[in-house]
Amino acid sequence: MSQLDVQIPAKPSQPKPEISATTPDWSREACTFLKWEPSRKLLRSIRRYQYWKGRLGPIGFIFSRFAVLSHRFWSIVTASEIPLNSQLGGGLILPHPNGVVINPGASIGPNCLLNQQVTLGYGGKFPGNPTIGGHVDVGAGAKILGGITIGDHAKVGANAVVLCDVPPYATAVGVPARVLTKAVKSADTNN
Repeated sequence: MSQLDVQIPAKPSQPKPEISATTPDWSREACTFLKWEPSRKLLRSIRRYQYWKGRLGPIGFIFSRFAVLSHRFWSIVTASEIPLNSQLGGGLILPHPNGVVINPGASIGPNCLLNQQVTLGYGGKFPGNPTIGGHVDVGAGAKILGGITIGDHAKVGANAVVLCDVPPYATAVGVPARVLTKAVKSADTNN
């Protein structure tokens, strides 16, 4: 049998696995000891504070105070305002954390991505704070305001001002944001 007779079986193409909207991927927040990763260190200080805050005794008190100091330091370094009592799902990524502002009442699901200058806060047509679903990507400079819900696997475009609900798998763009669903997107590509 010669080299030309050997056939290599073709690998079946498998779709890229979708990132979970329910199960946090904690490796996305993992810190390396000697690397300069301000966003991950800021998130680590928040996670440590939330872990030690409910613990009784002097050990819990000491570690929670250390987490507060660490949070203050990394908040100044990143120029972001993420409160210690924030409701953050696991696997959050802040690639460029400068200018990120999160209201303490806002809720963020697991495996989300928030770019620089993102604001999640009070205001808009609906009273309350936003609820962000799992695996939501928010573009740079986006503002999500009021008691609205962003569905799982949704995307918010850069500099969008979102004042209404965004369904799952949809994209919100513009000022004020308009919602583009997958059906609209696929119809545009057929023309």
